[in-house]
Amino acid sequence: MAGGRRRLSPACLFLAVALVVLVALPELAAARTRRYTFNVTMATVTRLCVTKSIPAVNGRFPGPRIVVREGDRLVVQVHNNINSNVTFHWHGVRQLRSGWSDGPSSYITQCPIRPGQSYAYDFRVVGQRGTLWWHAHFSWLRATLYGPLLILPPRGVPYPFPKPDREVPLMLGEWFNADPEAVIKQALQTGGGPNVSDAYTFNGLPGPTYNCSAASDTFKLRVKPGRTYMLRLVNAALNDELFFAVASHTLTVVQADASYVKPFTADTLVISPGQTMDVLLTAAASPSSPAFAIAVAPYTNTVGTFDNTTAIAVLEYDGAPQQSALRNLPPPALPLYNDTGAVANFSAKFRSLASAQYPALVPRTVDRRFFFAVGLGADPCQSRVNGTCQGPNGTRFAASMNNVSFTMPRTSLLQAHYQRRYSGVLTANFPAVPPVPFNYTGTPPNNTFVTHGTRVVPLNFNTTVEVVLQDTSILGAESHPLHLHGYDFFVVGQGFGNYDANNDTDKYNLVDPVQRNTISVPTAGWVAIRFVTDNPGVWIMHCHLDVHLSWGLAMAWLVNDGPLPNQKLLPPPSDIPRC
Repeated sequence: MAGGRRRLSPACLFLAVALVVLVALPELAAARTRRYTFNVTMATVTRLCVTKSIPAVNGRFPGPRIVVREGDRLVVQVHNNINSNVTFHWHGVRQLRSGWSDGPSSYITQCPIRPGQSYAYDFRVVGQRGTLWWHAHFSWLRATLYGPLLILPPRGVPYPFPKPDREVPLMLGEWFNADPEAVIKQALQTGGGPNVSDAYTFNGLPGPTYNCSAASDTFKLRVKPGRTYMLRLVNAALNDELFFAVASHTLTVVQADASYVKPFTADTLVISPGQTMDVLLTAAASPSSPAFAIAVAPYTNTVGTFDNTTAIAVLEYDGAPQQSALRNLPPPALPLYNDTGAVANFSAKFRSLASAQYPALVPRTVDRRFFFAVGLGADPCQSRVNGTCQGPNGTRFAASMNNVSFTMPRTSLLQAHYQRRYSGVLTANFPAVPPVPFNYTGTPPNNTFVTHGTRVVPLNFNTTVEVVLQDTSILGAESHPLHLHGYDFFVVGQGFGNYDANNDTDKYNLVDPVQRNTISVPTAGWVAIRFVTDNPGVWIMHCHLDVHLSWGLAMAWLVNDGPLPNQKLLPPPSDIPRC
């Protein structure tokens, strides 16, 4: 399959790769192989006076912390001991030529690890440093199967900001009193929206603002006056973008999605599902109180209900007495749940570091341009449950890009590509533009129904790609955090309303745009991203609101091998699960 064109001759590419290898030799010499074992079992956990059995890794919720250095090889042996299929995704890891270890929603790059089976994810962490994370990528299992993946710089390479006194992973999640698998199953059967979570959590703990939350279920960060702490933030929530703030403290953002950014300060952060952020917090030399509230609350313009609560953790200063009245801590002032302006102002502050050591290699020219209309739609009600379909106007909820709702395959797309056996598995005809243009953020079209298929975009190796992601208001405008597997991309432009190629392109930032793997398409707006197809394989791009992924908000890029040996997908490992 082919698409686009090569930008450099094989000889030039070989020379470029050779130079990179020569520069990287000192780091590669110091690289190590880090090995971890994941035993997936059921664990008994109690939150909000509800005791239930949940899938967990090594009996822990959240799961274990993985620590590597840039350049290391990571091997994670997974043993599946639950009565469900499972895969794991190493969110944000580039997986250069190692797509067999990417692990998204079974049948994209692998068949699932079935009950009683094992699989070793084996890959290198190249050209990334900061905070990423790992999570299950099968149905809604990631509600409890997740943990941090911390990438340290190579030994002897300092941070490009003052070294913090301590680093603290802080995973923001959701807690469901019900079984999340039952929640999404019920929603898919009825065609309506799923029930919302019962609490937000800090490292698995909901805090004191929820009824029946035990005193031990509050996360506490104890600090020393005058010391600086790096909070490694991860939004692991299934379906909620979150505001984050610490009362009476200012935060300095230094990293996003394992790429350094120009440091900037903020009182309130916005972090979407899938995104990571490293932020510095300096404890006051003379604090005005012995303890302060750390808070998260949702940002959403969602259609239907959502968990409109505020969760609290505690920042405690050394020497402070144990807090008996945690509920009385004044929370930080957070924006209203639908404050899109606050989100836009925060998002506009991100810039790549763009230094000599960490340059922003933004594609200046584009080989292939795409325009994807992203949003919700509907399916006709063909099989009624309890006499009705619970979507809008008696339909079933669906989601799509360019009116194509992604159908999960039953055979691994990557394996089909590697064997060149595409028939009956996928079609290489994903539309580059919407089939019928309309006023995307204005009056919706009369027909809200979507089409379905496992359709991909084929691309040649080393093609420069620009994608404009346009939100739609067909069933209500809302933000969509889109995650691209296998690649980082540069966010070269964004705005509100309908994208205007004649005017908006001139406003692109091609000097120091932020580099990410997950970006939220603004509510009733658009965002433009660019990347170079330097990683062969099949790579899914999907909404990280799991309900939207379940409704089909995804597509895939099929990137062909390059001409040189080090530009080709490696063969599948011998232990890869069979379909």
